[in-house]
Amino acid sequence: MAMRQCAIYGKGGIGKSTTTQNLVAGLAELGKKVMIVGCDPKADSTRLILHSKAQNTIMEMAAEAGSVEDLELEDVLKVGYGNIKCVESGGPEPGVGCAGRGVITAINFLEEEGAYEADLDFVFYDVLGDVVCGGFAMPIRENKAQEIYIVCSGEMMAMFAANNIAKGIVKYASSGGVRLAGLICNSRNTAREDELIMELARQLGTQMIHFVPRDNVVQRAEIRRMTVIEYDPKCKQADEYRALANKIIDNKMFVVPTPISMDALEDLLMEFGLMDGEDESIIGKTAAEEAAVA
Repeated sequence: MAMRQCAIYGKGGIGKSTTTQNLVAGLAELGKKVMIVGCDPKADSTRLILHSKAQNTIMEMAAEAGSVEDLELEDVLKVGYGNIKCVESGGPEPGVGCAGRGVITAINFLEEEGAYEADLDFVFYDVLGDVVCGGFAMPIRENKAQEIYIVCSGEMMAMFAANNIAKGIVKYASSGGVRLAGLICNSRNTAREDELIMELARQLGTQMIHFVPRDNVVQRAEIRRMTVIEYDPKCKQADEYRALANKIIDNKMFVVPTPISMDALEDLLMEFGLMDGEDESIIGKTAAEEAAVA
């Protein structure tokens, strides 16, 4: 099997890092060789795999060593649960420079140092927020990640971000092989959430690859810095992440998405009864801001 490079996007706070690490634990349990590349200055993309507070990042270690050229691969690459390889790009201090540059530096370093070994089955990039910043678009802009999964929920801003990310994929799809591979609904227990995300997926020309229900065991495992599969392997939620892992292994639906207009997104939210007057004013404002940027 050729190495598959996947990126997980989604709005801040949606649960990308948690979902990625739990999914990867499922892949490792199935015997897959996986590497996680954390592309977030918070450096929280690997803590459940390594059972640590935060992994030392490439940017931190490069600053200490003098430059990234002075680092060795073993300095930055740690192996955790299920032999999962873990790397964090890191970023500058808040308010200093572009955090996206850390992603670019990290990926270039990993390539030069031979981190992408032939025996890897999957590389997952856990990427901060939207793709509006060039640095964070790096995994798709440079054609590193071919498969993009968007973590979302039935909340309006999560759907707005998912649609924005789809626009980013369209922008870079023509110059390379990057494709949208599906929406992962990380449930927030909103009304008719699964139906809503399935309909959003349909309009974007993709699939809801899995609906991850809300379960407190995820938080209990996180407090212990563990994935659910390691913390409580027999629980129902562990089986949800195993199901997601199997669906990703078998996935063949890779598309250039069809982003929808703000009006269509608003209509969708109205149809499912999720908007009131206050929400309409927010989405109206967001649309106006988007038009101003364009």
